Amino acid sequence: MKGKTLKYIIFLATISISGVLLIQFVFLKNSYKYSEEQFRESVTVALKEVAWQIMLETGSTSNYDSITPVEIISNNTYIVNVDALFDKEMVKKHLIEELQKHEIYSEFEFAIYNPETEQMDEKTFITEGLKEKPSTYDFPENKNFTYYFSIHFPDRSSYFNAQLSVWYFFTILLLVVVLFFGYTLSVIIRQRQLSEIQKNFINNLTHELKTPISSIGLASNVINDKEILKTPKRLFEYARIIQEQNNRLSANVEKVLNLASLEKNRIRLNLEDIDLESLILETTEHFKKSDNGRKANIDANLHPSNVIVKADTFHFQNLILNILENAVKYCDRNPVIQIEIRKQKNRVKLSFTDNGIGISKEHRKKVFKKFYRVPTGNVHNVKGFGLGLDYVHKIIKAHGWKIQIDENPEGGSIFTLTIPIKK
Repeated sequence: MKGKTLKYIIFLATISISGVLLIQFVFLKNSYKYSEEQFRESVTVALKEVAWQIMLETGSTSNYDSITPVEIISNNTYIVNVDALFDKEMVKKHLIEELQKHEIYSEFEFAIYNPETEQMDEKTFITEGLKEKPSTYDFPENKNFTYYFSIHFPDRSSYFNAQLSVWYFFTILLLVVVLFFGYTLSVIIRQRQLSEIQKNFINNLTHELKTPISSIGLASNVINDKEILKTPKRLFEYARIIQEQNNRLSANVEKVLNLASLEKNRIRLNLEDIDLESLILETTEHFKKSDNGRKANIDANLHPSNVIVKADTFHFQNLILNILENAVKYCDRNPVIQIEIRKQKNRVKLSFTDNGIGISKEHRKKVFKKFYRVPTGNVHNVKGFGLGLDYVHKIIKAHGWKIQIDENPEGGSIFTLTIPIKK
């Protein structure tokens, strides 16, 4: 799948999903609004029935048409004008009957207006289990009514949940589908990136193996000519080329074999006490003899000395060589590398500061991934497989150490290893 096609698919899918979610949100909002209106209408009808039943019991139904039975104070508070003397039990009985008849099972609280004290008395809270307890709600009053009561619904969620439960289910189902779709899309993108990385790896591997093989073949053809015996200097030069290219080929094959070994979790550390200063000096001297090492100016500030760490010598040296090699390869000027040891309580920080092209913040975590290489334009501008820092990360993890990449203010990167000191 081409990059542009994938971008268009992601764009259209995002718009479609956003549209569906927006429609669902608007629908839920309208459904909630409709349920609220339905609740208010059902409560109003039920309270009118309560007023009628009370007036029927008290024999004052003739006044029903001349009064306003229900006054809506808010969506959850109402005043019911009865215009007849009644008691608490009468109100309670008819409220429970009529609200249940209209399928309103929410908790409610009510209070009866006492004309003598001009206050709301007998404040009662009726729970969902129809249990009764005192209410502390501040009920509203109406100066125009004489005999009335006020009712308040503190929590109407049970009613709305019953009305909208099906739509809640479909909304959750839609969100699950969207999340699954998003996860699937992210997997596709990751697989595409991995495919691209592996493609680059194969291209680099092919290039890195073909070059020494071609050089060895060319040198072998020249050596096979009997005339070369007349020019020993030329013979030795081509023999050196064969040896050099053979070493290069062996090093590349070793990297791939190391990768296969690490992938099978076959890292077996041979831990021993190591003098950090001695190891770094030995490793840097070895590095200076390599092609990349000859180009670099290495400044080692290895004080304090006599720092003993527990590590695998072979892997630790390879780790340092990989960092040094990267510092030279990713440098567009004369490479300068500073190695510094800083002791902090029960640990030591070993830092490698280079003056290379640096690593931007967005790539610093990714460089430790297998095959990953910071984009630099042409794939073969810098030779390699993207395995060096992956190896470094795996060895550091196997030792239980930490590594951090920071920006060098003067240009380049700072690789800092945090290593526990052997007590």
